[in-house]
Amino acid sequence: MELDRERVKLVNRAKRIHGQMERVERSLAEEHDCSNILMLLAAVRGGIDGLMAEVMEDHIRLHLTGPNAKALTPELGEELIDLVRAYMK
Repeated sequence: MELDRERVKLVNRAKRIHGQMERVERSLAEEHDCSNILMLLAAVRGGIDGLMAEVMEDHIRLHLTGPNAKALTPELGEELIDLVRAYMK
């Protein structure tokens, strides 16, 4: 049940980000002020960063360290490192 609730929260965050991007698109089409568009884009980036962090945290908890996780082998350690590196780009 907890996983379903978390999934709904993540989907809702993605929907908010989608709505923010639609606003960016409208602002660009309507030739709004660049500074306002940059503020909208910063909000989108913040939303995406937060969503990525949440999904990464869930992945680590569920698949690498959770009760059903395999022992943290060198391969899983490398997967974690790759995940963090990809996020940090």
